[in-house]
Amino acid sequence: MKIFQLRSLTLIILILNSFMFNSCSKEDDYSERDDKSIREYLQKKSLTAQKTESGIYYIITVPGNSQKPDLNSMVTVHYKGYFLDDAVFESSYSGSAPTFPLSGVIKGWQEGLQLFGKGGKGTLFIPSRLAYGNSGVAGIPANTVLIFDIHLINIE
Repeated sequence: MKIFQLRSLTLIILILNSFMFNSCSKEDDYSERDDKSIREYLQKKSLTAQKTESGIYYIITVPGNSQKPDLNSMVTVHYKGYFLDDAVFESSYSGSAPTFPLSGVIKGWQEGLQLFGKGGKGTLFIPSRLAYGNSGVAGIPANTVLIFDIHLINIE
């Protein structure tokens, strides 16, 4: 009986490990694919961008002042979000700039906006795993690279 329980436990552990390995492998595949797609987009558009350790590419056209947000900041931002095919999925420019807690947005924004000073402008190229990952949201498919033109208007 103990041998059967031990074998059953071993089998369960092996199955769980295979799911975890498979999941990590898929994320790695998407990370590599996203990175390649971003680099191809930048090359096609003749753009030069910096890259963070996490994989966000960014271009800062106006650095802004020395005040930068942190995760506890409320930020006011005008932005335009679009895909690698340049199709716009959202823009704040038709109204007033929204204000929100930096901690309440996608990880790509949480990290990327901290690169800008108050008044700064630029573009973030966010890999899917730092955006909506494999779940997606309305109007944004799963595993999709997102691009945002950013104007960081205010930091509180």
